Amino acid sequence: MEFLVISNIFLWVGLVVMGVINFALLRQVGVLYERVAPAGALAMNKNLEVGQAAPELALQTLDSKLITIGDKSNTDQDAKKKSQLLFFVSPDCPVCKTLLPAIKSAAQAEDDWVDLILASDGHKQDHQGYRKQFDLEGFPYVISELLGKTYGVAKLPYAVLIDENNNIASMGIINSREHLDSLFEAKEHKVASIQDYMAKSSAKPSVSA
Repeated sequence: MEFLVISNIFLWVGLVVMGVINFALLRQVGVLYERVAPAGALAMNKNLEVGQAAPELALQTLDSKLITIGDKSNTDQDAKKKSQLLFFVSPDCPVCKTLLPAIKSAAQAEDDWVDLILASDGHKQDHQGYRKQFDLEGFPYVISELLGKTYGVAKLPYAVLIDENNNIASMGIINSREHLDSLFEAKEHKVASIQDYMAKSSAKPSVSA
């Protein structure tokens, strides 16, 4: 009988200890979550800064249609002007290929406020097959070395989001759907990047109850 009582005591002590350990682990996970900011697109660019006017360029698409990047000619305040998402790709970029389904999905989901424009350089025939292979005929596809240089693109895949006022809203290297979404979030919060938003949020003084 005494052995049974002692064993129950040890079991309860062990249960309490396990509860304390689990509580401590949960607190550490919470602290770690607060310290690790969400990974946004890395905005490496020597030519442009978020907030500045987007360079205006009139270019031809693969379908020989004229498209204007950063179009400042629309002065009708009543007409709803959409943002432009420039996504720079290359047939030789393996990451670009894996991201294309996510890019297409995002463009279709956000079609009410943003237009996707695919951009690259090189030989036209290489891109015609690439566009057909990945079913990109529904989006404007521009081949222009000038466009990449003007927008300071050094690494692929890279994206630039131009807002409805023709200003650079956000930009950066895109390696995942989360990076692309971070450009949209940065525009919504009117910050240069998600990292910038997190830095500003953590710098705000906490309000005590």
